[in-house]
Amino acid sequence: MNLTGTRLVILLSGLATALLHLFLFPRLGVDPIVLNGLGYLALLGAYLLPISFFQERRGLIWWLLVGYTVLTFILWIILGSKEFALDLSTPAIGYYARFAEIILLISLWLDKSRSK
Repeated sequence: MNLTGTRLVILLSGLATALLHLFLFPRLGVDPIVLNGLGYLALLGAYLLPISFFQERRGLIWWLLVGYTVLTFILWIILGSKEFALDLSTPAIGYYARFAEIILLISLWLDKSRSK
């Protein structure tokens, strides 16, 4: 893995997003919101790990990760709770995860030329 500054931001923001979703497991159990965190971990691994199968398909994986992030964001806008408090309550985690996703999308866009 060639860990440039941009890829480090992708790793950190992607892990933050995944962990925020997984953090909800004790409250929600096996729920699509929690499973979304596992999807982020899988796509981050496919994008960043030096596995030749995935490296050969980096452009496709880039699109999958961007699409997954955008879909998650849109579904939160449509279905998510918009309550906010400065704590780790379930609704507030949605805002923290959206912030991490915005950082993830920006850094993925900056990394696009290396993903082909």
